Amino acid sequence: MKKVLFAAAEGVPFYKTGGLGDVIYALPKTLVQNPELDVRIVLPYYAHLMPEEYQTQLEELTHFEIQVGWQKVYVGVKTLVLNEVRYYFIDNLTYFGRDGLYGYWDDGERFGFFQMAIIEMLEKIDFIPDVLQINDWHTAFIPVLLKDKYSWRSALQNIKTVLTIHNLKFQGIYDPMILDTVFGIGRQFFNEQGFQFYDQVNFLKGGIQFADKVTTVSPSYAQEIQTPEFGEQLDGVLRVNSYKLAGFLNGIDTVLYDPMTDKRINHNYNFKTIAKKAENKHELQEALSLPVSDDPLYIVVSRLTRQKGMDILLGAMANFLVRHNAQMIILGTGDRDLELDFGWMQNRFPGQLSVNIRFDETFAQQMYSAADFILIPSAFEPSGLSQMMGMRYGTVPIVHETGGLRDSVAPFNEYTNEGTGFSFVEFSSGTLEGILNYSYQTYREKPKLYRGIVQRDMAADFSWAKSSELYVGMYRELLGC
Repeated sequence: MKKVLFAAAEGVPFYKTGGLGDVIYALPKTLVQNPELDVRIVLPYYAHLMPEEYQTQLEELTHFEIQVGWQKVYVGVKTLVLNEVRYYFIDNLTYFGRDGLYGYWDDGERFGFFQMAIIEMLEKIDFIPDVLQINDWHTAFIPVLLKDKYSWRSALQNIKTVLTIHNLKFQGIYDPMILDTVFGIGRQFFNEQGFQFYDQVNFLKGGIQFADKVTTVSPSYAQEIQTPEFGEQLDGVLRVNSYKLAGFLNGIDTVLYDPMTDKRINHNYNFKTIAKKAENKHELQEALSLPVSDDPLYIVVSRLTRQKGMDILLGAMANFLVRHNAQMIILGTGDRDLELDFGWMQNRFPGQLSVNIRFDETFAQQMYSAADFILIPSAFEPSGLSQMMGMRYGTVPIVHETGGLRDSVAPFNEYTNEGTGFSFVEFSSGTLEGILNYSYQTYREKPKLYRGIVQRDMAADFSWAKSSELYVGMYRELLGC
């Protein structure tokens, strides 16, 4: 049996800020069903953020000290089993006993500590993985450490590393003094062929250079990040390492996200009982003080940022709402100026627009189960899960053709009656407004075609089964078995 350890900064159901948390829950849960694999996960122990129901299940496994710069620092290891997957949690209140996951002045030290603690933990818990799958910049420096600081430890020398990039924009860039003050390593790899980024240390670049394989979360994104437009100044590094780069489309947990069994929605349904979706719609409209209506309902479940295309949505929605009897519900938090602009827009269209500046997963599920369309106009999108969740609930996606959105949504063609959503290529408010008008027209004037899209969406398979097999194939290739 081959041992696989996932290392990440967050994971559902313990903590989540984005798609990374969903993936770290769902992919290992699928992989562990493979009898060839022993799959485990290591996360930080954010003491104040873990739900109480899991706090009570934790067992103290071991504790020790590691060297962080010039000081000895405590490492506790807690554990529990969920969905047949064993989780380890790295405990240190100084680093992780805070009110949030990220965004602190000492994040470099916090996640530098986390990465060294993971490596030092392996022999102490008697679990040396054959494959260590790291995720994003928070764990990306582990391959560098294995080849530098810990290269002398024979027990660790055969570990294969896989770096999964969920969003290239976030890289973990720090002053070179971190090599002394945290890692206690020299500068033999502080060069262009290593982890040097201009005059800084770049965790993610180090992972790309030193990992045995690099994956991204969709085939299109794997190609896009090798171009200057999407490469975030690492496109050259990625082109050099393209021989070990692959893109596997993310999936969703189809048990957790099932309109027939989801306990967070008021009326459960499948395509045969799709009329119940209208009941969810009417109850949501009533709860938000919107007129109860069968006119098309559009939703946005997103961070309110320019990367997510919220600026072009603001430019398109006024004309659209003036022109049509449509409603729109927005849920999310983000850039303050965009939050204020959406609030102003709500004041202008009080009977058509409801803006909810918060993060609320239960409310998001109620939106999926009620809406007719979900908008994802992202400037770039490594994978995207909202479109898959929308389709699962019979909510037709409207997307910008980029990254995982392109890979998961087939453009609607009314002449051949094919496709699973509406998409646009040119990233502009005008183009988005045009596709909104087309979706509205299709819903109102060609209901049979609209129902066909809904049927194809609900029948689509976005489970992890297909992608998990791609990961298993990669593990076999890495391990020569």
